Amino acid sequence: MSFAVDHSRLDALLQHPSLWRGRGAAPQVGHSTGFDALDAVLPGDGWPRRGLVEILVAGHGCGELTLFAPLIQRLTQVENPRWCAFVAPPFEPFAPAWQARGARLDRLLVLRAPRLSAERASLEFWALEQSLLCGACALGFAWSGALGMTQSRRLALATERGASLGVLIRPLRAAVEYTAAVLRIALTRTTTHLRLQLLKGRGIAPCVVELPLS
Repeated sequence: MSFAVDHSRLDALLQHPSLWRGRGAAPQVGHSTGFDALDAVLPGDGWPRRGLVEILVAGHGCGELTLFAPLIQRLTQVENPRWCAFVAPPFEPFAPAWQARGARLDRLLVLRAPRLSAERASLEFWALEQSLLCGACALGFAWSGALGMTQSRRLALATERGASLGVLIRPLRAAVEYTAAVLRIALTRTTTHLRLQLLKGRGIAPCVVELPLS
């Protein structure tokens, strides 16, 4: 008895980034960050297409969204684009600025929990998890302080099931905590540059990358 082999499907399976092939993981192909110097040091030459990323900052508004602006622009301009969700951002997204960056405003989604709710933190976590899980969002952001390992794993699993990228903006002190994120970067800003310290990533050595501010 003989069996026909669909080589195209087999090749696609062998390229899955989660597949272990004995001598290493399958090669990853990421989303270009829009910054050549950063692409050069990231696994897959860019942001992961799915998974959880942590950006650690000293304070909000130090350039964390500037870092992802090229990706947001591309994701909102593809044919049949999915949403880019912002869960409880600390500042109101400025629509004219995003439009000037080339992003489609009708593909940007802002989600907020009631400010006075005692369950606000859990509501924000739930909103991010559902955004990443549902398949309607390509990218989801949240600004999180405390995050347990169980929550981190749930978000990572949601990105896999929803084929999405989750980005957590967290304080620098979170660098000592365990995480299920596939990539962790500490971000600081000078008057002329964004300074990125790569702390964790599959197959990368810790290093520093400086990106000029345009």
